[in-house]
Amino acid sequence: MKVIAFNGSPRKEGNTARAIATVSTELTAKGIDVELVHVGNKSISGCVACGQCAANRDNRCSRPGDDVNRWIEMIIEADGLIIASPVYFAGINGTMKAFLDRAAYVLSRGGGLTRYKVGAALVAVRRAGGSAALDSLHHYLQFLEMFIPASNYWNIIHGRLPGEVERDLEGQQTLRVLGRNMAWLMHAVARGKETMPCPETEEKISTHFIR
Repeated sequence: MKVIAFNGSPRKEGNTARAIATVSTELTAKGIDVELVHVGNKSISGCVACGQCAANRDNRCSRPGDDVNRWIEMIIEADGLIIASPVYFAGINGTMKAFLDRAAYVLSRGGGLTRYKVGAALVAVRRAGGSAALDSLHHYLQFLEMFIPASNYWNIIHGRLPGEVERDLEGQQTLRVLGRNMAWLMHAVARGKETMPCPETEEKISTHFIR
C-alpha cells in the first residue's frame, strides 16, 4: 500500500515536513510506502469555476501549466492521503488551498475515485489558529468521502523556526498515534474491500460554483 503526502509549506525541510516525517515513520513501520510531494514552493493558480472538470469528467483540471493534474493522478493511484499545511492567519496557506480546491472538485466529479480511501490532515503552527486550519483541511477529506483516522488529540504541532516542532513532545506523540491509527485503518479497509466491494453507484448531488 502507498500514501501520498502533500506538504503545503514553502520550506521543504521546515516544521510541516518534519511533522509529516513523524507520521510517515509509523506508516513505513507497518509496511506502507510514503511518497512526499512538495506543494508549497510551487506557483499554483486557484480554481476559476470554469466547470470543465464537471462537464468533461476526465479527472483533469482544464487549467494548464502546473502540476495539479499529475498530483490528482497520484491521489487516484494511492491508497491513502496526507495533507499538511503551515498555519497562515488561522488558515491553510494559499498555495495549498489553490491546489486542494482544484483537486477536490476534479476528484469529486470522477465517480467515487477517493471513496473509502484513508486521508489524514495535520498542521504546524507557531501559536494559535491551528484548530481552524486543521478543520479546513478535514473539509476536503470529508467531501471526498475518505475515512479519517483519529489520534488522541488534535493533529497540531507547534514551532516557529525549522526544527522547533521536535521540542513539542505532546505534538510529536499525537502524530505518532495518528500514524499508527492510519496504518491500522488502511489495513482494515484493504481487508474489508476483499469481502465487501465498494458500491459503484454515484449518489453525489451535482454541485456548482456560484459565479
